[in-house]
Amino acid sequence: MVAPALVAIKGVGTDIAATLLTVVGDNPERLASEGAFAHLVGVAPIAASSGKITRYHLNRGGDRQGNRALYLLAVGRMGWDPATRAYVERRTAQGRTKPEIIRCLKRYIARELYPILAAITSTLLPADGQVSSSKSA
Repeated sequence: MVAPALVAIKGVGTDIAATLLTVVGDNPERLASEGAFAHLVGVAPIAASSGKITRYHLNRGGDRQGNRALYLLAVGRMGWDPATRAYVERRTAQGRTKPEIIRCLKRYIARELYPILAAITSTLLPADGQVSSSKSA
């Protein structure tokens, strides 16, 4: 198995792990920071405020499959993880909507997964960090 540390996270199955590894493997140069990974998978918050209300929405420019993987993980955790359920109840009491809560959860999950994905990517890349083409001229 390529990423046992990734699959060891509760809720991350082989399908979510494979999707995230594919997204990261296609764009290894974009993993410079946790924020860069959030932009890559489309979960970086962008201000969408008007007037007195401060709101955020997600960056729509990211990889849709990576975003879907984080969405599935967030919704799954909302169903079975006690800590996530308590978070959802607390944020609902604060007046947040379900999409806003899911946005926050996806960003949190991206923060949680980044160190693992960065470690996996650094072991798979050549020492110089450059991705080389396997085709010869």
